[in-house]
Amino acid sequence: MATHKDVSIVFSRAPAGVAAPLVRVEVHLGLGLPAFALVGLPEAAVRESKERVRAALVTTGFEFPARRITVNLSPADLPKEGGRFDLPIAVGILAADGKVPARALKQREFYGELSLGGELRETPKLLPALIAGAKFGSEMILPAANAVEASLVAGAKLGLAEHLCEVVAALSGKAALCATPHSKLSALSTSFVAQADLAEVRGQFAGKRALEIAAAGEHGLLMIGPPGAGKTLLAQRLPGLLPTLSETEALEVATLESAAGRRPSLRLTRPFRSPQHTASVAALIGGGALRPGELSLAHLGVLFLDELPEFPRNALEALREPLESGLVILSRLKRSCEFPAKFQLVAAMNPCPCGYAGDPRGRCHCTADQIARYRNRLSGPLIDRIDIHVELMALPVEHLVGERVEAAEASASVAKRVAAARSLQLQRQGKLNSRLTPSEVACMCRLAADSRALLAAAITRLGFSARAYHRVLRLARTCADLAASPDIRRADVAEAVSLRALDRLT
Repeated sequence: MATHKDVSIVFSRAPAGVAAPLVRVEVHLGLGLPAFALVGLPEAAVRESKERVRAALVTTGFEFPARRITVNLSPADLPKEGGRFDLPIAVGILAADGKVPARALKQREFYGELSLGGELRETPKLLPALIAGAKFGSEMILPAANAVEASLVAGAKLGLAEHLCEVVAALSGKAALCATPHSKLSALSTSFVAQADLAEVRGQFAGKRALEIAAAGEHGLLMIGPPGAGKTLLAQRLPGLLPTLSETEALEVATLESAAGRRPSLRLTRPFRSPQHTASVAALIGGGALRPGELSLAHLGVLFLDELPEFPRNALEALREPLESGLVILSRLKRSCEFPAKFQLVAAMNPCPCGYAGDPRGRCHCTADQIARYRNRLSGPLIDRIDIHVELMALPVEHLVGERVEAAEASASVAKRVAAARSLQLQRQGKLNSRLTPSEVACMCRLAADSRALLAAAITRLGFSARAYHRVLRLARTCADLAASPDIRRADVAEAVSLRALDRLT
């Protein structure tokens, strides 16, 4: 709102990860030679808005003030980026020049990049600002091209415009901007992307069982096997075993996509991210202009890392803290940003550099030192944080070319067991088994005497760390939940121990 003559204040919000701090666009028309100064830590795209705004106002039919124009983006120490400030700057100039009534700026926020002809173009990274503005109770004026993104925010007061003239007419009371309907997520609950079915994978029954256990307890999974054994096929079918996102969770995922500069998707299926092994640390955890990386884009979904040992060592070590905390904290100079990263890690690797260690036809010629160096690319602390390590053998010929005697189990039937097991966990402890703390493990994963003896023998023989011990207990609890057993049985402990293949190989 205007405080006195020749000064106007328009509100907007800056992109800052999943946050959206409020920005006051203060415009002053002063005396002196015509000039246009833009201050408040603007980045290159914001500095260039001077020319876009000038051209848009002139071509739209407004007289550009031949005065000394000063635009201050406050707070001054917050970096401003993108073209979203074009519209608030243009509205601020018109308000300071008396072309727009000051009262029309109250309780409104403005976003939008302007073309030279005055059209409003789609603005990226807008969803966090819309969510924050809706909580603040402001009416948000934005480009019509952002209508789909805006429809995700329930309860938001929205005004969509395609041209600067429409915004000025609405602020002057001569017309009304169209509003988008509220959240469309409920209407899209049946529009899923077709999921790959587990029945398409022949054989690999141990891998399928490990995948079911991983899905039921949200456990991390590492598959070790020769090329062509089906590791990638199994990983791609994990999202089909998981329950769909709730509307709140879908909005979290969409917010992260928006913060990364992508157009948010409206799907309720869980994300599945599969970066290449050449990905850098910044690509995985985020960086640059504090954008979320692959870990955060996989939030509430699956992160699949194929050829795990081929990833840079520092990129793999960067996974350790997010696997425990479910958060990624980025710090750049005086700025820091926090992104959620509660993903389920699924990884695949070969047993040796050539991939054929243990092949009965003797195709592997790797030495023991080469195999050791290959496996040592994965640090012990990282391996400890992955709950399940399963070995996959090459597919037998009869499974590959033979006729199927009976149909393999489909993803839908496995997903029902997974949903039932997850429901038991949420009723018992309010979280999934993989998220249990050590104190909660001691309470929820009590063992009978024979099961304790079996686990003690495994610890002595395999040298489990304290972290691995707790993860075995969580796995055993998940195996019992899949069997709808209130107690952890000896068979559950034995199966959990067998799912730590790398501990047996060392």
